[in-house]
Amino acid sequence: MSLQVFMLPDLGEGLVEAELVTWLVAVGDTVHVDQPIAEVETAKSVVEVPSPFEGVVDTLHGAEGDTLVVGRPLISVALPGAAAAPAAVAPPAGDASVPPTPPPVAENVGGSGNVLIGYGTSGHGGAGRTRPSRLHRINQRAAVGSAAATVPTARATAPLVVSPLVRKMAHDSGLSLAEIQGSGADGLIRRRDVEAALALASAPAASAPAPQALLEVPAAGPAVDSRTGLQVLSRTALTGVKKAAATALARSRREIPEATVWVDVDATALVELRAGLKAKDGSAPSLLAFVARFATAGLARFPQLNTQLVSENGTDTVVEFDGINLGFAAQTDRGLMVPVLRGAQGRSARELDSAIRAVTGKAREGKAGPAELSGGTFTINNYGVFGVDGSAAIINYPEAAMLGIGRITDKPWVVDGQLCVRKLTELTLAFDHRVCDGAVAAGFLRFIADSMENPAGALADL
Repeated sequence: MSLQVFMLPDLGEGLVEAELVTWLVAVGDTVHVDQPIAEVETAKSVVEVPSPFEGVVDTLHGAEGDTLVVGRPLISVALPGAAAAPAAVAPPAGDASVPPTPPPVAENVGGSGNVLIGYGTSGHGGAGRTRPSRLHRINQRAAVGSAAATVPTARATAPLVVSPLVRKMAHDSGLSLAEIQGSGADGLIRRRDVEAALALASAPAASAPAPQALLEVPAAGPAVDSRTGLQVLSRTALTGVKKAAATALARSRREIPEATVWVDVDATALVELRAGLKAKDGSAPSLLAFVARFATAGLARFPQLNTQLVSENGTDTVVEFDGINLGFAAQTDRGLMVPVLRGAQGRSARELDSAIRAVTGKAREGKAGPAELSGGTFTINNYGVFGVDGSAAIINYPEAAMLGIGRITDKPWVVDGQLCVRKLTELTLAFDHRVCDGAVAAGFLRFIADSMENPAGALADL
């Protein structure tokens, strides 16, 4: 039959690989144009990949948990109404130089017109471009090469797994479901199958047993770490968001000579202002939104902190931006993310509040795309929500600074010569010492602190 091989597209910003989270179709299923066929996790987000073709699923090129490379086959679809093609001819035994006959690839396939970065489907009908596109020719050559590399003996099938727990166990243990033999009905993979495969994978390799020992089956012992002497419970590879975060954090520490300044702030007036607004209007911007408003005003006065240092051909250049893309560090189930609010300058505290909730909410739900998780020029990290006072924050590479906010708590404070209890917090600013000196960093941080301590006056002047 005629097959159309769909290559994994570039899912945004030049990403080169993605982890296959879940197949949404199985071999033998009928798929339609734009029907989601798989969920994949990139360094930016989890996205559904739609099919640009209509037909019957013939082959799934990968198992859940596998890391797939952009530009390699993702799925093969048998086109509807296609005539059966001659079976591939296998080479004579022992002769690996004669490749099998590759399956034909469809030349003209209608599409939806939708575009996912890296590929598109034709949405127009009637006469038009008759010469195959460059991407189509690439896909065709890849399909032919893939078919020539192996002799097909049977159609690939997706591993049969029902329980999400079983999938997670296999994924966390670095096991491929395609390599696990299921003991359930119709080959269903159960928890005990994953545990058995894990025990087998953890067992140390043994030399071939002597003939008299063939009847003895030694128990698989636990893996032991050679350095600590402790039993290894699991090994989990960094993938997706966590892998991207680890790379960015390491690069930040390696390339940015950062310095840190901090100050204690009496936030009592700001807390009271917000409480008054809420009592009057029934709602009020969050404290984070107020700080974000003060930060955008501060960056307008101290633009050095809203820059990026670029090194090209041995020359360091400071790039200043016309606008502020404000990032917010957010802890999610998939790891640490920094959703970005683009064009944050000039927005009121209420406008910032709704926008911050929207962009961080999408990140926590796994719905934020690459455009919403990149491109920041300055980041705010509200680690106070975790009950801590301060942090030696790592700058979000390649930005020049990060503002950290500690928890707001009751502490003794001197006001007009009198000791009293006030709402105190600690602000921390980590900055790239190559783009500004300590006076600029201190001036910016002092501006934020003064605005928090006298919010009514600051907002009146902003």
